[in-house]
Amino acid sequence: MVANVLKRKIALRIKRKKRIRAKISGCESCPRVSIFKSNRTLYAQVINDVTGTTICASNGGKLGIKANKAGGQALAKDLAEKMKSAKIENAVFDRNGYLYHGVVASFGEALKANGIKL
Repeated sequence: MVANVLKRKIALRIKRKKRIRAKISGCESCPRVSIFKSNRTLYAQVINDVTGTTICASNGGKLGIKANKAGGQALAKDLAEKMKSAKIENAVFDRNGYLYHGVVASFGEALKANGIKL
């Protein structure tokens, strides 16, 4: 029974993810910032969808960051530094099917606070 609930939860997130991705896309001047969260850590990457390449990425596991609000802010600070070194100041935020609250919201707000326009 628990497995069925988990399958439904994941299926609904994938459905939201497809709905979001139908509306947003990243390009050279305004790439897409995608976030993924697991129970233990956070991952974020900056993607150019025209060429299908990852411009820069940040891994919370390698930085020792946990999947909480403070970890989201630390990951955003690290990713913002990498984006600035790649001369990227504008981006489109892909919340990857997650609701915009908690960890995802703290990540987005910290990116804005570090000089990235979303």
